[in-house]
Amino acid sequence: MDRRGLEEAIAADVRRLSAESDQIARIFAARHRVAANDFRALLHVMVAETAGSPLTAGELRALMGMSGAAITYLVERMIESGHLRRDSDPRDRRKVILRVAEPGRRVAREFFTPLAEQTHRALVGLTDDELGAAHRTFTALVAAMRAFREELGAAEAGRGAGRSSGRLDPR
Repeated sequence: MDRRGLEEAIAADVRRLSAESDQIARIFAARHRVAANDFRALLHVMVAETAGSPLTAGELRALMGMSGAAITYLVERMIESGHLRRDSDPRDRRKVILRVAEPGRRVAREFFTPLAEQTHRALVGLTDDELGAAHRTFTALVAAMRAFREELGAAEAGRGAGRSSGRLDPR
């Protein structure tokens, strides 16, 4: 397969991975009686926490594309249900950051540990060099997707965000 074919195959793989991930998220949300937005919020908080840069409610609001009132309601609901907690930012005590609370972490661990085991079994036959190449590929793909999202956000801001009908424009 030539380079263009490989890039197209990787793009198709990412779409399949995204679709599978979406289905798993839907099942998690249904089993644990959380709304889709609640799961998205948990995922954003967990990803940011894992990266060492926890989110404020305002940062979560921007990522989720929600109003201030809606994100406040979501965060309060997630705190009351034991999924999230608020902490003072250790670098700036005036800021409050969101973290996954221990009950939420436990629920996620119980649900996703079998996926981690499946992933381990799927990768066991790959060499360290192959895993390193895959990691570099995923890092590049995440960077490309982030850049595209930022371009879309800038374009949306220029047009006046929030005016979408919610329908796809076939143009």
